[in-house]
Amino acid sequence: MAEVSQTIMEKAEARFLERQKKTVERNKATAEYLSETKARAIKTARLRELRLAKEEADRVAEALNPAPKRKRAPRTVKKTASTEVKS
Repeated sequence: MAEVSQTIMEKAEARFLERQKKTVERNKATAEYLSETKARAIKTARLRELRLAKEEADRVAEALNPAPKRKRAPRTVKKTASTEVKS
């Protein structure tokens, strides 16, 4: 009877240790995921600020120095084969 009790106790301890190990791994994975998410959000915000600053600088530069209008090249008439009738 004592052997059965001891075996059950060993199995319970093994299950407990396995669950504890899985919990630690899950917590580590969650922390890593949250860290990556936070880093991505920070990077995205920084890149957005840089993009908006560049767009604003481009708008200011365009307002100060408008691009000259291009003159359109004259159209050339395509030569087509004449349809003269020879008699």
